[in-house]
Amino acid sequence: MPNYSQLNPELLVSTVETLSARIGERFPQAGLHKVSRHLCAIAAESRQRVNETGRHSLWIRVLIGLLLVLLVAGVVVTVLAFKIQPEPASVTWLEFVQVMESGINDVIFIGAAIFFLASLENRMRRRRILKALHELRSVAHVIDMHQLTKDPQRAAGLLIATPSSPSHDLSPDQLIRYLDYCSEMLSMVGKLAALYLKRSDDAVVLSTVDEIEGLTTGLSRKIWQKLMIIHAQKPGH
Repeated sequence: MPNYSQLNPELLVSTVETLSARIGERFPQAGLHKVSRHLCAIAAESRQRVNETGRHSLWIRVLIGLLLVLLVAGVVVTVLAFKIQPEPASVTWLEFVQVMESGINDVIFIGAAIFFLASLENRMRRRRILKALHELRSVAHVIDMHQLTKDPQRAAGLLIATPSSPSHDLSPDQLIRYLDYCSEMLSMVGKLAALYLKRSDDAVVLSTVDEIEGLTTGLSRKIWQKLMIIHAQKPGH
């Protein structure tokens, strides 16, 4: 039965590939198409990375297991240290305190080592995820650069180009499709970022994903402002 409470990595990758194909069919020579192909590669890598981040580190788990065995062994040795006494009543208070102090120190030391290893696994997972999220954030800015010079007023012929003006050979209808594709790509970037929450509930990862989603939403808002201008300038509006 399909799970509608979580993003499906396979469907997400398929959606990005379909979007790239649509862009290539309309704008095969555009730089946006090359960016979409790069986004396809990132989507495929994200699918693999999400699966990898969900796995536990075997060597860390083995070390934690060994430390737990040492911890139990230390407690057993401490208890037996009293039982092997020929006359338990002859154990002085000072000897009792020394043995207990030694046992407690061992427990604290091994417990600290276990805590360090457990947190190390989380830090390693966080570092891998943040590296992937940084790449998605960079792609979002690249997409924004491709729509930055697309002026709806120039497309409608309302502005005269200057020598320093960027080239603009898109009709209003083509520009609408181009900006739509930019908005869809930004949405896919946000969804790929959210995909990592499937395997991590780390507060830093959650904050970074929220930041990327806020970034893509803000950039899409700028695009929709341009689309509203184009639609307002079309005949019949």
